[in-house]
Amino acid sequence: MTPAIIACLSLVAMLGLIWAGMHVAVVLGLVSFVGVWLIKSDVTVAANLLAGSASDAVASHIFGVVPLFVLTGFLVAMADIGKDAFEVANQLFRRLRGGLGVATVAANAVFAAITGISIASAAVFTRVAVPQMLRFGYRSGFATGVVAGSSVLGMLIPPSLLMILYGFLSNQSVGDMFTAGIVPGLILAVAYALGIVLMACLRPGMVFEDGVPREIATADLMPVAELLRKLLPSVVMIVMVLGGLYAGLFTATEAGAVGAALALLIALLKRKVNSASLWGVLTETGHVTVAVSFLIICASIYTRMLAMSGMPQFLVETMAQAGLGRTGFLVVYISVVIALGTIIDSSSIMLIVLPLMLPIAEQFGMNLVWFGVVTVVAVEIGLLTPPFGLSVFVIKSTLNDPRITLGDIFRGTTPFTVIMFLVLLLLVAFPQLSLVLLK
Repeated sequence: MTPAIIACLSLVAMLGLIWAGMHVAVVLGLVSFVGVWLIKSDVTVAANLLAGSASDAVASHIFGVVPLFVLTGFLVAMADIGKDAFEVANQLFRRLRGGLGVATVAANAVFAAITGISIASAAVFTRVAVPQMLRFGYRSGFATGVVAGSSVLGMLIPPSLLMILYGFLSNQSVGDMFTAGIVPGLILAVAYALGIVLMACLRPGMVFEDGVPREIATADLMPVAELLRKLLPSVVMIVMVLGGLYAGLFTATEAGAVGAALALLIALLKRKVNSASLWGVLTETGHVTVAVSFLIICASIYTRMLAMSGMPQFLVETMAQAGLGRTGFLVVYISVVIALGTIIDSSSIMLIVLPLMLPIAEQFGMNLVWFGVVTVVAVEIGLLTPPFGLSVFVIKSTLNDPRITLGDIFRGTTPFTVIMFLVLLLLVAFPQLSLVLLK
């Protein structure tokens, strides 16, 4: 067999093993090891590649950004900053038709600007926003759909774990990736908000149980002083972490450290943390960091195996012979990413697809920062689509309400999936939307 055929078979084997339930990092490492062994006909070369990748892949200090932002996310969730942001947004948008849905989107955008983890957003706002929307007459499918749809903002608005992962895989600056995600994230949030208002006004049956919302009683309104008190932690976190990063005062890693320190201080001041809960957060941060690091190590092995096989060059030549230009490549790439999103998780898609597609994107002269934003948006659509839909499963398990089925949640996410796809097309058509803050 030729090296290119071995690489193709490794991709098929990889998808099959992932679908069968094997851990993605183990699959990447195993398939890459066997692939190098077959290509070189020497198990020693494969073993040396495995050992070298394990030491080289995460040797840079920049990898400190992963545990620091993960720790920040867990501490922010513990400090109820997401809950406070929702209550403030609820006050600001209470007179707007569909205002609780808009408030959920706005609060998710604020939460995303602090944490950058979609799954954390889905879990937090399922507990906070869904009960409130059900209380005021919103349909259960719509309420859960809003939470699922807006949770994806956590991977687009910086800091974002997927942006960090893309930066490592593509050798792009994590700071540049964060900056590039701001405008697209805000566009998506505004598009969601407009979509909610239009649905509430034009198709109220999609939003409200009886076609009309229940009024928010005056007793439910909070004084201005309390509103400002609840908003202050979010403002401080965003200004200090992202403001310092974009002003050039911090590197991405240092911004993560500042965020973690501020989140811990806020949690202590609000008396939301004790020694036992802090230890639990640190332990969970360690688990996530090890999992991400293991993924990156195995992805490094996979990338080297593909380079050794000549598969990227083979794909470039095949696309050239097929007459696929830049637009044709993007159509194929986005279609593949969205299709994979129906069966595997976001990180796995990036780890499998990017080592193959980045050389082709470079060959077409594409800006890799913009390409990263497009990739993240396309990948995140998979969080909302059946049968995998990770955000939907998180919401279902967090809600623990047998009256609300997975089908209800998936149907509720459909309008937001459509909106997200339209925003993706907008970002593809106008790359400057992603790059405007980098100039």
